[in-house]
Amino acid sequence: MDRRDFMISGSAAALVLAAEPAWAKVKAKVKGPDASLNTLFDAIFQDNIAHSPEYATSLGLDKGRLAKLRFQLAPATADERRADLARNQRWLKALDRYDPQTLSPAARRNRALAQYMLTSRTTAAKDFDLDSVQRPYRLFQQGGSYFEVPDFLNSQHTIADANDCEAYLARLSAFARSLDEDTAEQRAQSARGFTAPGWSIDLTLGQIARLRGPAARDSGMVASLANRAKAKGVAGDWASRAAKIVEAQVYPALDRQIALMTQLRSATAAGDGAWRLPQGDAIYAAALKQATTTSMTPDEVHQAGLEQVADISAQLDVILKAAGLTQGSVGERLSQLNVRPDQLYANTDAGRKELIDSLNAGVAAMWDKLPRAFAEVPRQPLEIRAVPVDIQDGASNGYYNRASLDGSRPAIYWINLKDVGDWPKYSLPALTYHEGTPGHHLQGSYAQLAGELPMLLRNNFISAYGEGWALYAEQVADELGAYDDIERAGFLQSFLFRAARLVVDTGLHHKRWTREQATDYMAATTGFARPRCQREVERYCTQMGQACSYKIGHTSWVAQRRKAEAALGGKFSLHWFHEVLKDGVMPLSMLEARVDERIAERLAQG
Repeated sequence: MDRRDFMISGSAAALVLAAEPAWAKVKAKVKGPDASLNTLFDAIFQDNIAHSPEYATSLGLDKGRLAKLRFQLAPATADERRADLARNQRWLKALDRYDPQTLSPAARRNRALAQYMLTSRTTAAKDFDLDSVQRPYRLFQQGGSYFEVPDFLNSQHTIADANDCEAYLARLSAFARSLDEDTAEQRAQSARGFTAPGWSIDLTLGQIARLRGPAARDSGMVASLANRAKAKGVAGDWASRAAKIVEAQVYPALDRQIALMTQLRSATAAGDGAWRLPQGDAIYAAALKQATTTSMTPDEVHQAGLEQVADISAQLDVILKAAGLTQGSVGERLSQLNVRPDQLYANTDAGRKELIDSLNAGVAAMWDKLPRAFAEVPRQPLEIRAVPVDIQDGASNGYYNRASLDGSRPAIYWINLKDVGDWPKYSLPALTYHEGTPGHHLQGSYAQLAGELPMLLRNNFISAYGEGWALYAEQVADELGAYDDIERAGFLQSFLFRAARLVVDTGLHHKRWTREQATDYMAATTGFARPRCQREVERYCTQMGQACSYKIGHTSWVAQRRKAEAALGGKFSLHWFHEVLKDGVMPLSMLEARVDERIAERLAQG
């Protein structure tokens, strides 16, 4: 999630009600304090929408009375950050006025979720005057308008008519403003000591240069508009108009950003972890707490990682020996498997197409298996795409974008295909079940379409819950028989990778490991190719704590299921357990309490 992802709104209520008749009917039945609280939730949601046009577009709500948002990008200034803080603090005070004892159990839960969400949003600005404790740098290899906006315009700003094209042009012009806002804020933050490591600046400069490199008329930003307008039969000289904006506004702003980052490259502090920053230990503690939703210390997380690495490696040892891989460490044997010809797609356009086709086939096959473990399975569309070439050097290996509420844009599961060799065939099914179904796509669809959740909470994301679920989903896929033979090694390697992250993230930010030391550990432990491991480590350096959310969250999901199985015996079913997804995203402590409540309700049914 980027820094603007949750900041939006205006008068969305009419649109939301029109798009969500089931939700409207549920709300109509609510009376008393619950109804008043729901009205407050709506107000907060609408305020969020008004201050984040990108979020409005991602949900498909930039229509009707909110159509003006389709022509805008959110401001990214320090003043706007402080205004966001003030807004969130006002909403928290409004939530505090509700006595939990006067609310229904569901309303109490929703109030607590909203309080948690808003409090999390205030931490970075209130305590450190930053956009995010997990992403403390304004410009780095995976952050900044240069990285986010072209991808947003291409993948989320839909083109269906001339008005959409005009809105694209307005946003292209606003992109130049956003670039200058980033440049100004990075200059101010660097004066305080918040500049990304040198290698990150090198990657950032390389990516900005690729964005800036083509003649304006050949820019991907121009082609995205022109090609999609042509495909929809929208008449107009869109390419020329877009090229003029890129040439006169966007490229000069990129030049100014390049000049600043080149200057900062020679002055940035040494080191790779949070400890290199002012208040670095406090920022990392806040990031780790936010990412895991627990009070675990860095040392506790590090030790948990070491223990899980040892346990998963032992399980992999058995599978690899059965496959005839007997020599060397587990990591070395996985490395051998990675380069076997039968496990590789060709590193060509044809090979990339074959790889994506195989992922689509895996998604289709999983849809047929889901009813064995899930009730009322939502079927929002899902597309699988390669990460755009312009950003693949800094992008994650795989990630997910949710669908719009109005169905105008599908969910997208992105895979980084810079080097197809990063993706041996045996490793891909686990990634598909993580990013697609039954992972992020299924969990997000349950929350987004849940009839009793306020809109404010339907699209919330808490990494420990969501990434923990996605890892748990890989495990459910195994239980559904989705892995063939050596693919089980890929599934366990995925778990090993996430366990190693606990070690690496705390190593970098708490134990002062270097990027090279962390990459050495990751490659030796997981067997992944070194370039892939280095990209991952570079992400952890600049997005601290988040890597720990996966395995901490997974551990909690597994513990909650085991607890329910033990308590319910014959009354337990996977269909029943997985229905908790309809209660929405929540911190792990609340998930534990909610499972306890559901167990008690189940037992009381006799």
